[in-house]
Amino acid sequence: MTTPISNLQQLIASMQPVLNEGAYVYACVPHGTDVSGWEVAATVREHEGLTVVVPQEVAQRLGLEVLFCAAWITLHVHSDLQAVGLTAAFAAALGRANISCNVVAGAFHDHIFVPWDARVAAMAALVALQQAGCGMESAL
Repeated sequence: MTTPISNLQQLIASMQPVLNEGAYVYACVPHGTDVSGWEVAATVREHEGLTVVVPQEVAQRLGLEVLFCAAWITLHVHSDLQAVGLTAAFAAALGRANISCNVVAGAFHDHIFVPWDARVAAMAALVALQQAGCGMESAL
């Protein structure tokens, strides 16, 4: 297992964005719904229900109401969960490209869900940010 990185300059320079295959959708299901066989990428428990992020074909098969259709980008840098600035840096880069993002942090990597139609432009913006290797001052 690698040591998590907390230095912002190093995080940006080594973030290695990878576009995962397929479309993913956000949907909301009632609390208590058994999602164990759904190939769930992420869940968030809220008062209103359980938000699930699942492959588009799973949502279609189950007849789920699609709230957002997204591409899933994983940053393949082992970011420290207490690192400061990485989310702000990539969100700013995507914002400058007029691309919204929804972020889920895992224990090892950050996962970014961007509008499906903006996936190529999002990857270009993230790769440009990584290649610039800029610090927080110029990334924001």
